[in-house]
Amino acid sequence: MNPFLDKFERILTILFFSILYVFISSNLFAEKIKDISNVVGVRSNQLIGYGLVVGLDGSGDSSSKFTNQTLSNLLKNVNVKLDPKDIKSKNVAAVMVTATLPPFAREGDKIDVTVSSIGDAKSLQGGVLLITPLKGVNGKIYALAQGPITMGGFNLRGGKKQKHFTTTVKVINGATVERAVVWDIYHQKIATLSLKTSDFNTAINVQDTVNGYFKNQVAIATDPRTVILKKPKNMTMPEFLAKVQNLDVNLPHENIVVIDERTGTVVAGGKIMVNPGVIVYSDFTIKIKKPTSILELTQDLKKSNATPQDIIAIIENLRKAGSINAKVIIN
Repeated sequence: MNPFLDKFERILTILFFSILYVFISSNLFAEKIKDISNVVGVRSNQLIGYGLVVGLDGSGDSSSKFTNQTLSNLLKNVNVKLDPKDIKSKNVAAVMVTATLPPFAREGDKIDVTVSSIGDAKSLQGGVLLITPLKGVNGKIYALAQGPITMGGFNLRGGKKQKHFTTTVKVINGATVERAVVWDIYHQKIATLSLKTSDFNTAINVQDTVNGYFKNQVAIATDPRTVILKKPKNMTMPEFLAKVQNLDVNLPHENIVVIDERTGTVVAGGKIMVNPGVIVYSDFTIKIKKPTSILELTQDLKKSNATPQDIIAIIENLRKAGSINAKVIIN
């Protein structure tokens, strides 16, 4: 065999597959199954509790009746009887404490909590959260929160020094799990995947990918969002799900524009194009003579002194008119 021809053939082969890869990747992209789906039953649970933050430097609640009543009830537990009307302290604040209990959390695990003032306290900085039971929707206590509250004094935004929100603070490892939500997944023979978006193609792709990997009919898509999994006999359910969740699925690329109306934020891919047309909005008019990107359109609108809300309204109406070939998600 001619070495030169052999080398040339290898180069052509590599070039062919490189071009093929570019073509495919422009239309498809791979995602792991664990990133596009949830295992039904493997979920977090929300917890909430009511408590007191003490030790504040005069920045607590000034005259909240529920704060004084709570403090009075607390003092009764240590044999100190005091009428709520006689309490004048500004070093105490009533707070709501919220947390998320992760799936399979066990007794003794630490979880983060968010402490938020519900009175007229000016700041929770430097206070201590007294022991607070955190309950689920069933009224049972799943965790206990307690500990000091600390936060940075300032935050840098856009080069400017701004104060943190001092009446709401996240306390890392601020609660201890006291009760676990037990689910015996080990002895399960069937598991259900719930896709994060409803799409027949995605459900079938997941089904075919799983069946192709295990070379058996272990997955079946029952609707555009649900895929039923049957565990092979030679595996435990945790082993089976670990392999399934790490499989890559080819998904069609979808152009998406995400709009947050509260903050005026618009996030879009740079290749999303706007078709030619005329935009007449409020006191300005913009003519789009050729296909232009969302980025260029946004820059032109800003030059016309359009506010973020104006830009959001224009993009939404362009989508309705079919001038933007993208899905618009408004939060």
